Amino acid sequence: MVQERTLPTFNAAKVQITKEEGLRLYEDMVLGRSFEDKCAEMYYRGKMFGFVHLYNGQEAVSTGIIQGAMRPGEDYVSSTYRDHVHALSAGVPAREVMAELFGKATGCSKGRGGSMHMFSAEHRLLGGYAFVAEGIPVAAGAAFQSKYRREVLGDQNADQVTACFFGDGAANNGQFFETLNMAALWKLPILFVVENNKWAIGMAHDRATSDPEIYKKASAFNMAGVEVDGMDVLAVRAVAQEAVARARAGEGPTLIEALTYRFRGHSLADPDELRSKAEKEFWFARDPIKKLAAYLVEHNLSTQEELKDIDRKIQALIEDAVKFAESSPEPDPSELYRFVFAEDE
Repeated sequence: MVQERTLPTFNAAKVQITKEEGLRLYEDMVLGRSFEDKCAEMYYRGKMFGFVHLYNGQEAVSTGIIQGAMRPGEDYVSSTYRDHVHALSAGVPAREVMAELFGKATGCSKGRGGSMHMFSAEHRLLGGYAFVAEGIPVAAGAAFQSKYRREVLGDQNADQVTACFFGDGAANNGQFFETLNMAALWKLPILFVVENNKWAIGMAHDRATSDPEIYKKASAFNMAGVEVDGMDVLAVRAVAQEAVARARAGEGPTLIEALTYRFRGHSLADPDELRSKAEKEFWFARDPIKKLAAYLVEHNLSTQEELKDIDRKIQALIEDAVKFAESSPEPDPSELYRFVFAEDE
């Protein structure tokens, strides 16, 4: 078992959240978890092909950042190859995400991207990226154009913030350091969100980096760096709200290291034999969905029946997404060369 870091504490007593906000966070996390569970089922039934990387266990990060602190559909999101749930949190309909996984023309990437390349211009989703760290400079570019539009072109509505998600393995990549340097120099409105789930495929994070506390690397760039319990959506939300406020105010980027854990193997082709049973049990006991559900009930923001209603609602939505994907047409071979270059509407 890899040594566990001491998780940062969070005082939930200071949380200010309405019932509507709390239930929205819960619904978004349940959507992510249920969607991924259905993906596993469809993959093993031969409905999906290639590599499929699921997000189970990490929902508090996507939900806490995008739904808890940003403006989905207005702000920008750059993802990784574990991108389905980021897409859902950003507002891409479950139907379009599922259809993309089925390789159908109705998918958000027209059936051409599959699991690792979710994209939606409408929802400001900048894409999933198969290469480690590939999305980091892309996200910086999106943040730069927001700053340029506002400060050079005088567009006062250009106050968009970009969230750039990547894993602990990407923090050892050159693009990470180069991009953080430029983002700090130009004070770009961007959140660099490291989803540290302890494992870069089969490599334990502690064995692959000189300093496993990634958030501390922000200091080399005179940038704000913070660690957060990535299994607590309210903690992630609080950190993200502060970082987003700083970004919109022109005060520059923040490096957020969310300590989280994936409940499944690296991909659905991974037998997951490297991680110890003790390690898995330690993190399974910290399920972010159960944690939020307990908080909402304890603070009279919801009842168990209301939460069950949401569970049932999401299950119906997922079943609908599968039916939509199954009944959608395959991409037409005559359009093989479309979408290679930008097209006029």
